Amino acid sequence: MSCLFDKRTPRRLVAAVLILMSGGCSLMPTFHRPAAPVAGQFPSGDAYKYPATGPGATMLPATEIGWRDFMADPRLQRLVEIALSNNRDLRVAALNVQQMQAQYRIQRAQLLPQVSAFADAPRSRSPSSGGGGNVAQSGNVTQSYSAGLSVAWEADLFGRLGSLRDAALQQYFATGYARQGIEILLVSQVADQYLAMLAYDELLAVTQSTLKYAQEYYDLVKLQYSTGVATELTLRQSEGVVEQAQANYTAYVRLRAQAENALVLLLGQPLPADLPPVVTLNDQTLLADIPPGLPSALLTRRPDIQQAEATLRAANANIGAARAAFFPDISLTGNLGLASSTLGGLFSAGSLAWSFVPALVAPIFNGGANQANLDVAKLQKDINIATYEKTIQTAFREVADGLAARGTYDDQVASLERYVQSQQRQLDLSIMRYKSGIDSYLIVLTAQTSYYAAQQTLVTTRLNRMTSVVDLYRALGGGWIQRTGEQPRPADIAAPTAWSPTFSANKK
Repeated sequence: MSCLFDKRTPRRLVAAVLILMSGGCSLMPTFHRPAAPVAGQFPSGDAYKYPATGPGATMLPATEIGWRDFMADPRLQRLVEIALSNNRDLRVAALNVQQMQAQYRIQRAQLLPQVSAFADAPRSRSPSSGGGGNVAQSGNVTQSYSAGLSVAWEADLFGRLGSLRDAALQQYFATGYARQGIEILLVSQVADQYLAMLAYDELLAVTQSTLKYAQEYYDLVKLQYSTGVATELTLRQSEGVVEQAQANYTAYVRLRAQAENALVLLLGQPLPADLPPVVTLNDQTLLADIPPGLPSALLTRRPDIQQAEATLRAANANIGAARAAFFPDISLTGNLGLASSTLGGLFSAGSLAWSFVPALVAPIFNGGANQANLDVAKLQKDINIATYEKTIQTAFREVADGLAARGTYDDQVASLERYVQSQQRQLDLSIMRYKSGIDSYLIVLTAQTSYYAAQQTLVTTRLNRMTSVVDLYRALGGGWIQRTGEQPRPADIAAPTAWSPTFSANKK
């Protein structure tokens, strides 16, 4: 339905309609953050030893500890810096933030009037009133010209557009938190992969030493066998130790190369030749006494939880848009310009023309589509609530696992170090007894195998201890700032060393 306003149009009625429409309401439900479905405290018991509070111990949460202060190895710091600059997953995440910011601006623009210029010259023909006669000459041809401005605005009386705008804004926030989570994860992945390379280096060294030792004794037994002093059984047992060590060495060479390839993928470029010197796995220093705080602190420190909450808020806003679809859509369209039947008269006096067309479209029957859309929006919110709660539970479990690892690995490593020393002493004694003719070479082989296995277990446990510390730092939200004391960046702002365009975090 449309009408052309002239001087007789009740202007007071038009003004009242405009005032009413400018004060639209929102049908979006009030958002309530779901209660955290975890205990109020982290677990306690024999597996959990919390950091000391004496001199030298930090009381800063992980989010306030820079990764350069958490990991002291200059070589590792350089690798993290390169990854933040070149990693493609992080680059894609940064572009996703820009994309969602543009989507939000598009949705926000729907609330504003759309102004456009127009110029047209329609020509039409209609049949003559008399009919008959010459078909080619019958009929009336009319020509008109017009130019001006057109303004269209949808009055968001029931908050549909506002709810869609809020949903787009929360999705923008969610992508920012996702980008933050990817950066934190990248820092820990680089550290974990680098530590794995150091562990393989130590395993290669241990295996190479064992292989050299086993080869020397194999050559000795082979000589004894050729002179009839040693049996073939002893020779084959000695040969088996050599071949087993050789097979392990080849496997570790392969795993070391694959670990380096994984690190190169994280860096986004080959390893530079000018890296700082290597610090061995046993000499690595990581800040391990970070206080866990309370589980409720994870709600503001973990970007994945904040991302899940922002997604839940977006679903809540979509319910408001689905509810508003049950109510009329009201739009206002106006034209102001010049009109004439001739091109020359377009700019003559009296050619001013205008129109004002309010329109109301109310849904009557659409096969239940609006109700189905509302049901979908509500179900999506329920899904997001469950996802949000599961994210909190996963975060709680990761932190609890990290605390259990921190409370037990130190004692395990210390015991394994003593065990390796005892196995080494046992091997030395077995060799002495073998050379004295007291024991057979089988005792030496057994001691050598036990010593080698103990060394491998010690290196693997040291690696697990170091990676558990890194993972706990990440689980507590650490890895977002470079240096302790820096002001944390907004979630949608890239690290200073990372590739990314400058984001304009317009959150209004």
